[in-house]
Amino acid sequence: MSNINTLDQLQPDADIPTSSGTSDLAAFDAYSRAVIGAVDKVGPAVLHLQIEAQKGPGGSGSGVVFTPDGYVLTNSHVIAGAKRITATFADGHALTASIVGDDPDTDLAVLRLNGEAPAWARLGSSRDLRVGQLVVAIGNPFGFQATVTAGVVSALGRSLRSRSGRLIDSVIQTDAALNPGNSGGPLVNSAGDIIGINTAIIAMAQGICFSISVDTVEFVAARLIREGRVRRCYIGVAGQNVPIARKVVRFHELARESGVLVQSVAQDGAAAAGGLLSGDIIVELDGHPTGNIDELHRLLVEDRLGVSVPMVVLRRELKLTLPVVPREIPPAA
Repeated sequence: MSNINTLDQLQPDADIPTSSGTSDLAAFDAYSRAVIGAVDKVGPAVLHLQIEAQKGPGGSGSGVVFTPDGYVLTNSHVIAGAKRITATFADGHALTASIVGDDPDTDLAVLRLNGEAPAWARLGSSRDLRVGQLVVAIGNPFGFQATVTAGVVSALGRSLRSRSGRLIDSVIQTDAALNPGNSGGPLVNSAGDIIGINTAIIAMAQGICFSISVDTVEFVAARLIREGRVRRCYIGVAGQNVPIARKVVRFHELARESGVLVQSVAQDGAAAAGGLLSGDIIVELDGHPTGNIDELHRLLVEDRLGVSVPMVVLRRELKLTLPVVPREIPPAA
């Protein structure tokens, strides 16, 4: 009698799940239910936005209704130059939309539907997000059919440069695949809460996509609804980032080994009124280090409008403190 075992004898029947296989199947089912639940909750509020431009060809993108009275979140670059906006829900229901406010510095815009919205999604919070957490990106890039991709949070606290040149802070990096038509659509958690607005992908890279965190979205949207824009301030200088010698850093007890070299000062600007000169190096504003232009920009927020704040500069071998009263950036024409 042969002692050779057959393959069937060495392996369990393929039709009988092992305990490991059962566990994997249960985990997969739970993952699927989480994605399906999030899509069922948010998908009906996701829009396809068709843009008729004032000049040149129009474009398209996605948006999401985030209030019961028909306010819509999307990207600033999606609606830039729009003359007419048509918003289409996944069921084919279409409405026109009007621009309430636009903020290119964070690539966010708020629209208002000219009609009743059949569904809306709830804003969550990005403060409790964790790297590795399940996220779902939903868009409506072609109209009548929503697209869904799932992934995880790859990183938190990223910075992304907007088209205006300023940095967008606290950006969420995810590997949930996006395409250009998904710009302006929501990134949601497993509970179906909006935790970000999808804004960009990195060309020629795999699985590197970015969303503006919902905490930034809430801050910007509230101001866009209230005033149509976000108020920011300026001091009237042109500058560049420069290194500072270590012996100078130690001598003046500076927090950074770099600063902002003032190349020119607007004659009628706040910096000139405070005594700032070309050649000065800005190292601190209102008690906060300014090691580069981006750090300076972050400090020029509406809370400092019209308020005298101390600006610390290096002028040759001297360290000076100058009083500067930031002024509001005028709205774009």
